[in-house]
Parts: sequence; structure tokens; C-alpha cells
Amino acid sequence: MGNAIKVVICVLNSKYIHSALAPWYLVAAAKEHCAADIDISVIEGTINDCPDGIAGRIIEANPRVIGFSCYIWNITETKKLIRLVKENMPDAVIVLGGPEVSYNAEDILRDEPLADFIISGEGELPFARLLDAIARGGTVEGIPGLCYRKGGKTVLSVPHTPKEVPINPYTEKCIESLNGRIAYLETSRGCPYSCAFCLSGRCGGVRFFPLDRAKRDMIKLANTGARTIKLVDRTFNANKKRAAELFRFIIDNYGTEIPRGVCFHFEAAGDIMDEETLGILSKAPAGSIQLEIGLQSFNEKALAAINRKTDVERLKANIARLTDMGNIHIHVDLIAGLPFEDMQSFERSFDSAYALKPHMLQLGFLKVLHGSAIRENPELFPCEYDSNPPYEVKSTPWLSREDIERLHRAEDALERLYNSGRFRRTLQYAIKQTGLTPFCLFLNFGEAMADRLKPGLPLDEFTSLAYTYFSSLEGIDPAVLRDIMACDRLATNSSGSLPAILRIPDANLKKSIKALESSEPLSASRGIKRGYALLYTEKCLVYAEYDYPDPVTGEYKLHKFPLVIPDK
Repeated sequence: MGNAIKVVICVLNSKYIHSALAPWYLVAAAKEHCAADIDISVIEGTINDCPDGIAGRIIEANPRVIGFSCYIWNITETKKLIRLVKENMPDAVIVLGGPEVSYNAEDILRDEPLADFIISGEGELPFARLLDAIARGGTVEGIPGLCYRKGGKTVLSVPHTPKEVPINPYTEKCIESLNGRIAYLETSRGCPYSCAFCLSGRCGGVRFFPLDRAKRDMIKLANTGARTIKLVDRTFNANKKRAAELFRFIIDNYGTEIPRGVCFHFEAAGDIMDEETLGILSKAPAGSIQLEIGLQSFNEKALAAINRKTDVERLKANIARLTDMGNIHIHVDLIAGLPFEDMQSFERSFDSAYALKPHMLQLGFLKVLHGSAIRENPELFPCEYDSNPPYEVKSTPWLSREDIERLHRAEDALERLYNSGRFRRTLQYAIKQTGLTPFCLFLNFGEAMADRLKPGLPLDEFTSLAYTYFSSLEGIDPAVLRDIMACDRLATNSSGSLPAILRIPDANLKKSIKALESSEPLSASRGIKRGYALLYTEKCLVYAEYDYPDPVTGEYKLHKFPLVIPDK
């Protein structure tokens, strides 16, 4: 490859655990479609890495062409990286692609003089054709989706949305690069819906990849060492029959061709699930499948405004059935900042979602993305939003800036208390005893702790803050609260120790442990680590064995050993 044109595709992921799929599509397409001799490689980093280090890796490769995959989470750091690279490689050709530049190419070309080309829309074929044109010094005119400058003017193209199924990206080097990180899998492209806040519906109709290819890729990725295979299909069950077949394929092959412990994560529409699909999912091995279901809101006026067609009652019923099954991790999403959603309406949506008992309830905030209907039609979707990525909503005619700030504090409380999975019993007790709605509980906690909930706060310190706060509420018995929080701690923390705020020095603890272990010699001799605590309000010893956490909840099972504990 002495005369090959050297190409590097760079992407900055949000965290190391995430991998990138888009660059490998481009690599596979270049090898398939380029007439020129191409030496192409991928360089991955994260937005938290030192940019000088990533720039050094690119410069060391000495490419003639450098492509950057651009998203809302990495565009700011990517622009810094481009400047660093161009300082050392002024003749390198810079090509940008991805959703963050596809719908604002004119602005990017105006504001970023170091960018030579932008590919709008799907990049596989356009990128290959561009590389050929650069290699032979030919014209770039007519390349679909390509935007660039010519004679002081900007040449723009509509986003490229082909009808063909893209080439398979899982080359040997792609598989090697995963190294145990989350693996991403696409079995269809496009979305049947046209939600006003989303870009997926702009990719044309849904293109379903061949079922045999999807099944082969599932098995291939499941055997890379990745524990999570995340499907990026925007609505995986848009074709119910096809989705049912792939769910059944995972279940039938789990523990054989698909190793146990691997989990497939799907984004699905909950209201279109039928009895056949629900029946199949009920048979899934625990922890083999996760479902992320976008609720967005239960306010039907808000849903209609964003062109989100949802059978709300069926959605609730299906989610309730899925959570009751107990074998599938359920993640649901709400979006704050939608049209016609004020605080009272959002509280109703939140409490309705909470009542469904999902394992994760994400409180997200509207992002006003380039190319979305919400951004392009401000008269229909009036709101104030940040001019910098991720373009998050600041206020709407229905939510003031103060409202949004309060919701952010509630989100922080929700993440720490509920989505962490560490305080489920505590929350159930607090909501029952205080009579507060779930929304008010998280809102009030977030407000009260606003100055104390710093990033990186150690768990023991947070537990102390939570105990002090909840024990001060009317209806809460501090002794009962302590015992419940001790149960939460033992079930979710394999250290087996309680934080100082929940620890009660008591000689009866050692005596109780000895009594337990003498009554259960086989269990005690297995060498399994245990965590213990005395529960004074129940007069018993509670313990967890740290062997196999529940694959859905992540909790360790609690056991109670009845004892007579002297009153404290």
C-alpha cells in the first residue's frame, strides 16, 4: 500500500464504555466502493481525554484525509481537535459527517473554515466517492449529500437518504476494537414516526436489514466479550412480526450460541406491542433483554403537538405487564419542555410513569436539534434554548426558567435515589408514610439538597444526607427508616458494611451471626461473602449473600433470621 491514500476516521465517544459504529460503516463502504487504493483506519477517544493525545495519534498516522463523526455530545471537543490537527497538518483534508452537521452544513462551513467538506445524511457511499475524487484529483460535483465551498460560495446538498441497505460494518478490526465495551447493532434504519423533536424520521421510510444478517450479527457481537449489545434501531418493533422473530431467536439461542450474561437492549414502542410479542418476552431468560420505552409525556395535547401518536392507556397496560413479568429490565423516558406541558401536567405524567414501576425512569430535557421540526418551526414550538450543544430547553410558555431549574434538581434526586437502584425500599416507605406524590418527593428532596448534592459525592455521605432528610419528614419513624435503609444498603452494596449513619454498635450482632451460622452450617461454609444487620423494629437479623445479583434489578436477595433482640 505504498501509494495508497491514507485516511483516518476519528470519533469522540461520551465515555470509554461506549464504542462507535458509524466509522466502521465508512471503513467497510470505502473498501467496497473505492476504486482508488485506500489505507483507512479508525481512531477512537472520549470527550474527557486530553485532546493533545488524540491529535498526536492522528498526526502520527499522517493521513491525507481525516473524517470526524459529529454528534451533540462531542461537537465542541471535535472542533478543538480539528484545530489542533490542522496546526500540524495544514494540508490534510477535513471531512465532517453525522447528525450534528447534517442539517446545518451552511452554518458549519461558514463558521469552521478548517472544515473542507460536510457529508449530510448517510455517509457510506458519499464518503467513498469523495475519497476516490481526492485520490485522483477529480471533481466532487454530483456526490450525494456533499456540501463544500467553491469560488467563495457554498454548495449545499440535501441529506443523502438512500433506499439500499448499508454494507455490514463488522469487519475483523471492528470486532477487535470493541474490547468488552458496549457493542452497537443496527438491524434497520429509519423510523416510521415523525416526532417533532427527533431526526430519525427524516431518514426516509424504515429499511429492514435481512433477518439472516441480523441474526448472524447478534451472535457475532454476543461473542466479543461485550456484556451489552445495544440495538440502535429507532423503533425496533415497528415491524411486529420481525421483532417477535428476533426476540424469539435470542431466547432460543441463549446459553448456547449466545453466552449467558449478555444483554440485548432495544428501543421499542410500548403501545404497539401485541399479545404474541408480550408472550414471547415473558419467556426471556432473566436479564437477557432490556427494553427502553419512550413515553415522552402522558399529556395527550403535548403528544399531538409533537406528532407523537400514542395509545396512552394501552401503553400503560403493556408497561405494567412487562414490569410484572420480572425478567426484563424496563427503562422509560419522559421529556420536560414539550409544548403544552406545565408543572402540573408534568407532575401527572411523572407520577403515572412512576406508578408503572420501571427499573429506570429517565427525566430528560427537550433538545432543540438542528433539523428537527421544533427548531425549524419556532412559531409552532415557541421556546428558549441554549445556543450551544446540546441545545437544551431553558424555558417555554408553559415552564419558566425557574421551573426548568427545579426540574433539574428533581432529576438529580431521581438519579441518585431511584435510578441508582439503591433506595427503592426507602422511597416506597417515604411515599407511603408522608402521603407525598413521587414527583413532590423528588422535587422537595432536590430543592432541600440543592447545595449539598455535589458531583462525586461519596455514597456514604449521600446516604447520611438522605437519612437525615427523610427522618425529619412528618409520618416517618426514624427507627423504621433506619432498618429499611439498612436493608437497601445490604441488598445493593456487596461491601456488606453499613454507613456510619445506619450503624448501631451492638454486641448482639455478633451473637446473632454466630447463631445463624451454627444453624446453617452448609450455607456458612460455602465461602460466600455476607453482609449483616440487626433490624430492631422487626427483631431479626437480616443478611445478604453476595454471590449472584438479580440480573434484572442488580440486587442481592435478602434473608431474615428471626431472633429475640433486647429493646434498645
